[in-house]
Amino acid sequence: MADREYNVVLLGAPGAGKGTQAKMLSDELGVPHISTGDILRGAVAEGTELGAEAKGYMDRGELVPDELVIAIARERLAQPDCEAGFVLDGFPRTVEQAEALGEMLEDLGREPLIVVNLTVDEDEIVRRLSGRRLCTGDCGGIYHVDQEGIESGAPCPAEECEGELYQRSDDRPEAIRERLDVYRRQTQPLIDYYDERGVLTNVAGEGDPEQIAERVLQAVRG
Repeated sequence: MADREYNVVLLGAPGAGKGTQAKMLSDELGVPHISTGDILRGAVAEGTELGAEAKGYMDRGELVPDELVIAIARERLAQPDCEAGFVLDGFPRTVEQAEALGEMLEDLGREPLIVVNLTVDEDEIVRRLSGRRLCTGDCGGIYHVDQEGIESGAPCPAEECEGELYQRSDDRPEAIRERLDVYRRQTQPLIDYYDERGVLTNVAGEGDPEQIAERVLQAVRG
C-alpha cells in the first residue's frame, strides 16, 4: 500500500522503457498501473455504455475521440483501487486530455499530479527498437539481437516452440525515426504544458532498468 497518495503520469518516446518503468513503479508504490489500452479494453470487457461506444471506433480501426477517452478514464480513476493513486502510461496524450485529467483530480479531491518524462537519446532508442526480434510461433517471445545474439530467420530459442524470429516493419531504423518525429510533434505541447505548471521532472532513461527505476522513484517521492 502506498505511504501517501501518488498520482503519476509517465511520459516517454517509443522505446524509452515507459511500460517497464510504469510497472516497476506501480509495484513499488502499491498503486495500479493504468495504460490507455487497459482503460479502453476494460470498459469494453465490462460492457459499459462508454465501452460499447469505444468498441465501435476500435472495430472500425479508428482513433477513439478525446472526449470518450476522457470519460472512460474518469470512470476508471474513480474506482476504489485508485484511492491511493495510480501510474498512468499513455494517458494523457494531448493538452485537452491533460486539462481534463487535472479537472478530474480536482473534482475527486485528489492530490496534484506528478509527471515524469523519461528522456533517452534518439540513437539509443533506434538501437533498442531496431534490435527487437519477435517469434512467429505461439510463444509470443520477444528477443534482442544485442542480448541473445540471434537474427531474423533464426529458430525461436523457447523450448518446444517451432516459430522463427522476424523483425517488425515498424522496427526498421527509418520507420523508428519517423515514429519519433511524430511523437515529438504530438507530445512536445504536452511536455511544455506540464513544465509550465512546475509538475514535470525529466529523468534519464538510459542504463540498467533497476537504476532507472531508482531515479524515477526519487523523482516521484521528491
